[in-house]
Amino acid sequence: MGPKAPTSTVLTPAEEAIVVAFRQKTLLPLDDVLGCLRDTIPNLSRSALHRCLQRHGISRRPVEETKEQRKRFKTYEIGYVHIDSCELRHTDGKLVMFLAIDRVSKFTYVEFHDSAGKMEGSAFLKNVVEVFPYRIHIVLTDNGMAFADLPKNRDRPSARLLGPHIFDHVCIEHGIEHRLTKPYHPWTNGQAERMNRTIKDATVKVYHYDDLESLKAHVLAFVTAYNFAKHLKALRWRIPYQVICEAWTKDPSIFKIDPHHLIPGPHT
Repeated sequence: MGPKAPTSTVLTPAEEAIVVAFRQKTLLPLDDVLGCLRDTIPNLSRSALHRCLQRHGISRRPVEETKEQRKRFKTYEIGYVHIDSCELRHTDGKLVMFLAIDRVSKFTYVEFHDSAGKMEGSAFLKNVVEVFPYRIHIVLTDNGMAFADLPKNRDRPSARLLGPHIFDHVCIEHGIEHRLTKPYHPWTNGQAERMNRTIKDATVKVYHYDDLESLKAHVLAFVTAYNFAKHLKALRWRIPYQVICEAWTKDPSIFKIDPHHLIPGPHT
């Protein structure tokens, strides 16, 4: 038979008391408790900590506390679009790819340009407004030259004289709110950044292309398959096209065309 009062072979009674008091006071997860107490208790290992918490009946945090800490992201209506650009490198040079992805439906649109300047950025936004079957009400971009003036130049007299950036002119024309990420924090535009990486992982990082036209064709084919055939965990295993059609059923007023006309046919 084992001991009536199991004790640790690693921790002293005083160290166990510290662990128990710290856990009960902070309600931190196991790994966080380990990180905080490792300097105070050098012999503390993850397994020893887990066994200690089990012995004292506090290996699980209270359900109420756990639920309170789980906060869902703010929900948005369809039409919140993230826009970004990236370079696709090839043996013949490089190609700039502009990308737009809807935060809600994950519907994606890409274009290719030789550079990422102001004119290219504004032209891309005009095409995005034209291609998306519903109205866009918010656009989120980084502070790149294609989308906004540099932060240091926004308060200069020349900026007030010349007026808004040409990208903002397009936003104003179509009633779109233009939001910018925090300067030098590109990860805050994570949806577009992640989609850029997804496209690269499926194309230029695994295939060799004889020319730029082959690269463009493959990227466009991948994006089409993503929009009309890819089941996404973020959409509860639905495809972006299906989410758009469901939004059309709920509120057709925000749509410019019937999205059922978008599905590719045998000759598109």
